[in-house]
Amino acid sequence: MAQALEIISDEDRYYRADNFPKGLTRKVVESISHIKNEPSWLTEFRLEAFKVFESKPMPSWGFFPNFKVNIDEYVHYIGANHKKKKSWDEVDPEVLKSFERLGIPEHERKYLAGIEAMEDSETVYANVKKELTDLGILFCDIDTAIREYPDIVRKYIGSVVSIGDNKFSALNSAVFSGGSFAYVPKGVKTPMPLQAYFKVTAASSGQYERTLLIAEDGAELEYSEGCSSVQDKGTNFHTAVVELIAHKNSKIFYTTIQNWKKNMYNWTVKRGLCHEAAHITWTDVNIGANTIKYPGIVLQGDNSTGDILSLAFAGSGQIQDTGARIIHVGKNTRSNILAKGVSLDGGINSYRGLVKFTTGSSNAYSHVKCDGLMMDDRSQSHAYPYNDVSGQNGTLNYEATVSRIDEDQLFYLQSRGLSEDDAKLLIINGFCEGVTKHLNVEYSVEMTRLIRMILEDGKVISEHSDSVVS
Repeated sequence: MAQALEIISDEDRYYRADNFPKGLTRKVVESISHIKNEPSWLTEFRLEAFKVFESKPMPSWGFFPNFKVNIDEYVHYIGANHKKKKSWDEVDPEVLKSFERLGIPEHERKYLAGIEAMEDSETVYANVKKELTDLGILFCDIDTAIREYPDIVRKYIGSVVSIGDNKFSALNSAVFSGGSFAYVPKGVKTPMPLQAYFKVTAASSGQYERTLLIAEDGAELEYSEGCSSVQDKGTNFHTAVVELIAHKNSKIFYTTIQNWKKNMYNWTVKRGLCHEAAHITWTDVNIGANTIKYPGIVLQGDNSTGDILSLAFAGSGQIQDTGARIIHVGKNTRSNILAKGVSLDGGINSYRGLVKFTTGSSNAYSHVKCDGLMMDDRSQSHAYPYNDVSGQNGTLNYEATVSRIDEDQLFYLQSRGLSEDDAKLLIINGFCEGVTKHLNVEYSVEMTRLIRMILEDGKVISEHSDSVVS
């Protein structure tokens, strides 16, 4: 008598979207791919990444051991069970309320750009304006891009940040869900910033968005994103991967304001690749969370250029380990790094940066400026620069300052009629201005409000003071 074949139903083989357990296993990875109905090549991509993740040890350098991250304590996929909406009227009122706090409706009115919003592991709202489509610009969430533009995604995903780059690039590659995709064709310029918002609401969960932005020859792409999370006692783990590809004579401008809760761990891998005469600018603002993040640029093509502008605030119980990585490969390449860190209420802020001139580069130039401002004698500010100059005729300038808020400046401003709180606000806004001046108007106004909230929370200034500083 022939033995009956065992038939395993999908319900037994895969987890339901709303019922993933804690921890990371092969079944978790396969279930995510199954829920998204992904092509086989992407399932294989995820499974290869899972093997790499398992093979690599947890990092033991820098501040990471202080974080005491246990990956098995988190749920790595949270199914939102929402279909994408085309209108704000279709969005669930509770979800809409959470996004209103981020100011998205205001941005929707003021910008004619496409907007993408992500709640936990899934995008719940996406709308691409006809103006973008008429220009041939593709802008959507990464899951949609995998279905509708698989050839482009397959060509570029993992090309700048490889699966094996580090343990957390492998983690993201295995379980990523949501994130942005943009493709700007040859010679086209985005008529306004493309925008995305990411929000974490589920306690003890991981969020792993994946962003892929491509500018073809002579194109110009401007992209802005905001991040936030619900304040609760449970920790969250966030690791994103962002890949930028700037082809010949193109430009990419990427801006992010990450306003996470304090009891969150944030390890994000961001890197861009510049071809001949291309340019990339990262503008990176970090508030909340314990963060490890070093946006990077590979200046591969001759005459390519790159800027990294970084601003981080470290408050009570926080470590902000941020910085930049720039690799000069081509000839006549130029780079600029400006890193600003504010430490208050016992927080720890550090700049960790790498500038490398490879042996094949020549006539490369890089300027690095890193400034730390401590608001009290309990806070810390560090700088860990690593400069490797191997090319011919290269020039690298590095300067760093660490200081307390200047009492003479405070006295002078108060003698001119400002209150002590307004004087502190003016000094700190001035300290941050080298980065914040590159934000668009709406983000700049938001940043000014956030700086006040940070200083109030850190007891640097009193709450609800009548300020004349905006």
